[in-house]
Amino acid sequence: MNIIPKPVSVVRRDGEFVLSASTSIRVAPAEPEILANGQYLAEQLQQATGFALPVVAAGNAPHPGAIELTMGGDDPELGAEGYTLTVTPERVTLAAPRPAGLFHGVQTMRQLLPPAIEASTAQPGPWPIPACAIRDYPRFAWRGVMLDVARHFFGVDVIKRFIDLLAYYKLNRFHLHLTDDQGWRIEIKSWPQLTIHGGSTQVGGGPGGYYTQEDYAAIVAYAAQRYITIVPEIDMPGHTNAALASYAELSCDGRARDLYTGTEVGFSTLCAEKEITYRFVDDVVRELAALTPGEYIHLGGDEAAATSAADYQRFLAQAQAIVQQHGKRAVGWQEMGRIPLLPATVIQHWLVDPAQSEATLHAVEQGASIIMSPASKTYLDMKYDATTEWGLQWAGFVEVRDAYEWDPAAVLAGLGEEAIAGIEGALWTETITRRDAIDFMTFPRLPGLAETGWSPRAGRSWDEYRARLAQHGPRLAAFGVNYYRSPQVPWA
Repeated sequence: MNIIPKPVSVVRRDGEFVLSASTSIRVAPAEPEILANGQYLAEQLQQATGFALPVVAAGNAPHPGAIELTMGGDDPELGAEGYTLTVTPERVTLAAPRPAGLFHGVQTMRQLLPPAIEASTAQPGPWPIPACAIRDYPRFAWRGVMLDVARHFFGVDVIKRFIDLLAYYKLNRFHLHLTDDQGWRIEIKSWPQLTIHGGSTQVGGGPGGYYTQEDYAAIVAYAAQRYITIVPEIDMPGHTNAALASYAELSCDGRARDLYTGTEVGFSTLCAEKEITYRFVDDVVRELAALTPGEYIHLGGDEAAATSAADYQRFLAQAQAIVQQHGKRAVGWQEMGRIPLLPATVIQHWLVDPAQSEATLHAVEQGASIIMSPASKTYLDMKYDATTEWGLQWAGFVEVRDAYEWDPAAVLAGLGEEAIAGIEGALWTETITRRDAIDFMTFPRLPGLAETGWSPRAGRSWDEYRARLAQHGPRLAAFGVNYYRSPQVPWA
């Protein structure tokens, strides 16, 4: 029972259910979203088993040999994402109050099967599921990962594969860092040079790239089918050299900046004094909001050393208001906590220096909820150790145990769990140029972060977790993930 994240409750029972060619998937009610969950399960099982499992409406009586997905009830403890999973030798019953719970339960069901179930080619089987009763729901509502596609660009196929891996571990937020000094990666039709010019390069040079609005819509839809909310970030007023290179009028001196392919930070700023700056922000947010059904737009706000304190406050006061005018909630990095916040704004804590924590605490005093992303625990671009090929080490080395063995409610004195929206890992890509590097830096730290966000604190320990994680090595291999074989884990 090596499930990650660890469920709230697992009771092992005698026997097993054996998946076979005669198994059917039965759903109730037979509504489009529930049928879609059943079809998703069938597709995940077919590649390795070769079984074309039918997805049909459930009858009034339980059906022997079936996997049943049922939605109903109003259990407040299960909430919007919880589920129950009951496995007997006769049938599998997955039940949830909401469709997202069914989807999360499907991931648990996959992890109960042998690791070869995740292979993309036919495997010999057999396909037993151990008999058990599972009751499960998340600790935190926000469980996410950020991927920086601005320093280095990654295409739609890489993004979709990454989303699939997030979903497998019950993560529900995917934060896309779409703009930075080195590249602008999302098409804005009213400001076309942002991508034509600003998206034409990346760290170290190279061709860069960007998502058309159709590309972005496809990513959003793909994530939504997996109950993951896309959180797009347009970093402002700093980290904006790509925009300033594309449109000279956004700088205070009216001079277009050269494209930038280095890795320094803190040297660029939008001009807070110009009216055109706020027209620019409004256009960008308007187009992005129309493409983003999720309720959040991330404004960045970090490392704005080239912006005066007065201009910083002036700019982000208007930027927050613009986000709300377009029906979204603003998210900002920790530095934004120092300024007055609108009631719905969310703050993301990341800085390592405890002396800088007053910004987060000030945000809490204003009623903001906090996403916990302490760099020394959650930054996936930190090296595992001195031998790691990729990554940085300004926040220290972050081994697998470091990424697992922390509690979001114990990071800052004075910050209680009631103020925490959830947690988020972050993969910055100054040194990440390939998919296999994304894999290596993300796995196997991501499962531990996912468990920190989902599972109750009580009843977990590193020694118990590392044994479960070891059994996920064959699963990651079956997915084709180039994961780091940490010496801290007794890999299967």
